[in-house]
Amino acid sequence: MTSSSTSVPPSRRRWLTLVIVGLAQLMVVLDATIVNIALPAAQADLEFSNGDRQWVITAYSLAFGSLLLLGGRLSDLIGRKLTFVVGLIGFAVASAWAGAAPDFATLVAARALQGAFGALLAPTALAVLTTTFTVPKERARAFGVFGAIAGAGGAVGLLLGGVLTEKLDWRWNLYINVVIAAVAVIGVLVFVPRIERHGPRPRLDVPGTLLVSAGLFGVVFGFANAETDGWESPLAWGTLIAAAVLLAAFVAWQSRAAHPLLPLQVLRDRNRAAAYISILVAGAGMFGIFLFVTYFLQVSLAFSPIQTGLAFLPMIVMLVLAAQLSTNVFLPRFGPKIMVTIGMTLGVLGMLLLTRLDLDSSYVANVLPALVVMGSAMGTIMPGSMQTATLGVDRHFAGVASALVNTSQQVGGSIGTAMLNTIAAAAATDYITAHAPASPEVIASAAVASYSTVYWWATGIFAVGAVVAGLLFRTRSETAALLAERPTPTDGAAEPVVAH
Repeated sequence: MTSSSTSVPPSRRRWLTLVIVGLAQLMVVLDATIVNIALPAAQADLEFSNGDRQWVITAYSLAFGSLLLLGGRLSDLIGRKLTFVVGLIGFAVASAWAGAAPDFATLVAARALQGAFGALLAPTALAVLTTTFTVPKERARAFGVFGAIAGAGGAVGLLLGGVLTEKLDWRWNLYINVVIAAVAVIGVLVFVPRIERHGPRPRLDVPGTLLVSAGLFGVVFGFANAETDGWESPLAWGTLIAAAVLLAAFVAWQSRAAHPLLPLQVLRDRNRAAAYISILVAGAGMFGIFLFVTYFLQVSLAFSPIQTGLAFLPMIVMLVLAAQLSTNVFLPRFGPKIMVTIGMTLGVLGMLLLTRLDLDSSYVANVLPALVVMGSAMGTIMPGSMQTATLGVDRHFAGVASALVNTSQQVGGSIGTAMLNTIAAAAATDYITAHAPASPEVIASAAVASYSTVYWWATGIFAVGAVVAGLLFRTRSETAALLAERPTPTDGAAEPVVAH
């Protein structure tokens, strides 16, 4: 057992570590949306087709989603500090390469490399936070900040992307990562302590790595293909079926592997499983906010990219406020069962408000209230779910448990991308068919009608999330009783905040 002096850094260093981890998380999260704003300019500059455009996004998602569990396990095996530095430097180099890309093929290859290093960086950042903050009250505050960054990063990406694209050049949407990574690397080297591993070092589970990486690749690729080619595409269904078989084989292998990539005891905890499902559901539902509200603001209300980014600021403010209130006041008192369920219910309300948007709607009267409610929803869902997903995990498994958080977000986003885009396209086509001929007014109304259909489906997604959270999460008293029967965590293993 390590002493507290070796497992917990001094107070000042501990909070500086949070700043560094937050920078890394912000870089990974905002990269998912900041490039969206730059795509039209990049397409005009590099002269690639509309059909090729989606690969700039998909290449990143494929590498990121399929390698997350490997990245999380590598941080467990070779050390968090080294993995963190390698991830930051690799992400910065890949970003610089993408920013300087002379052609479409180079841009796609660099984006895939970004995704690979992002898969190394994202779970390591969360694992560093998990093993750094072991005092329950401080841990709650740290995860409140981290959860706010995770939820708000997409909206920050929209704002920053708009400013960089309009004022500088689309390439700066990628170069900005070099600046952020440079600051974070210096911070890691100076302030993040190196924690020694005690006991034998396990080996990497190569068969498990191959199975889960191929399976997750199939999930992301299958849904991406369904988005572009439709659900009737044999390639989409074939890839998804193959992915299901590979993931089932992975689970079977993990039950008998000597050094499993994903120890199944990480998933057997009921609270932790509920947290992963909640993160997946929230990721799928939130896609309807960022993409379709952005379309509505820019196309229907004629907002510029910068105006669109600014329009999301109230949502960010409410998200940060709700995250801090949730982690510091409500979550310790009521537990995730109540708080995550309330957050999902707020998500239902926010989506219902969005279903009322039409061509006569205004931002202040109609869009703003919905964004404020959705900010409150995500600020309530994400911190509680992310804390619970990594609470009580053995230090040696913190990386892979953290990777599952990011995997849940990525898979949820992929499912949301494919499903909601397909629904929107079908709804727009049906509207135009029913209101022929297709005049500009009919096409504009069809777009808004398709967004409304998506918001109704997203309402259902959040409703399912509310039911799942209400049924699966243990009550605060049940969790406290269960923890009382367990031995005290050793080697810096984090104690669950819900017990206090």
